[in-house]
Amino acid sequence: MADGSRTDAVHRAVRRADHARRVAGVLRRQIAGDGFPADRLPEERLLAAEFGVSRNAVREALALLAQEGVVERRRGIGTLVRSRPYRHPLAQLAGLAEVLHHHGGVVNTVREARRVRPPADVARKLRLEPGEEAVYLERLRRLDGSPLSLDSTYLLTEVGDPLLALEPAALEHHDVFHLIETVAGAPLGRAEVSVQAVAADPATREVLGMPESGAVLAVERLARLADGRPADVELLHLRGDRLTLHAELDRPSAGA
Repeated sequence: MADGSRTDAVHRAVRRADHARRVAGVLRRQIAGDGFPADRLPEERLLAAEFGVSRNAVREALALLAQEGVVERRRGIGTLVRSRPYRHPLAQLAGLAEVLHHHGGVVNTVREARRVRPPADVARKLRLEPGEEAVYLERLRRLDGSPLSLDSTYLLTEVGDPLLALEPAALEHHDVFHLIETVAGAPLGRAEVSVQAVAADPATREVLGMPESGAVLAVERLARLADGRPADVELLHLRGDRLTLHAELDRPSAGA
C-alpha cells in the first residue's frame, strides 16, 4: 500500500472512531433518560442516517455500549436496552432508599460499625479535636439484590453512637439520614457534595460485582445539622452503570 493510501486509511479509521464515540455518547444519554421506551434501539441504517455517519461507525458505537453492559445485541432481533441507570437527584438532601424506593427495596449489608480515629482530612471536616473519635459505618447497598454502592460514613459520636446501639436490622433497612433524624434526634440542614469519576480498584470492583473495565462515581458528601454543625462525612462509591446523578440548575441573574 502506498504511503498516501495508508495515511488515508488511518484517517478514515480515526474519523470512524470519533463518530462512534459521539454516537455512543448520545445513545448512552438517551438510554439513561426516557429514550427508547420499548427497550429496543432503531436499526443500524436508521441510526446511521440520523447521525449522518457510516453503518460501520454505528456498529462500533453499539459495540462500545455492549461492552459497557448498556445494550445487548441479538442476532435476528436487534439491539436491546440491557440496563438503565437510576437517577439520584443532587438538588435535595436524601438517601438512596428515599430516592429509589419506587424501583425496589434497598437493603444494606453492614461491613463495619464501630468507633474509630478518622483520617485527618475527615477529622478536620467534622471539626474534631486531635485524637477525638468518630463513628464509622461501612455498608454495601443493594437494590433488589444487585450491588449499587459501597458507602463509608464517618459520624460525630453524638449522632453516631445511638446508631451503634441499634439492632442490625435498622442499619440494614434505613438510610443514615433517616436514622440521624429519627434515632439520634438531630435534624439535618444542608450538605456539600463533590463528584469524581474514577476507575474502580480491584477490591471495590469485587465488592460491587463490577466488570474489570467498570468505573465508579466517587461522591464525597459533608452533611450538616440544622444548626450548621457538621454531622457526617460520607465517601460513596456508586456503580456508574447503575446510577446517574441529576440536577436542575438555574443561571444566576446578571450582576449576582
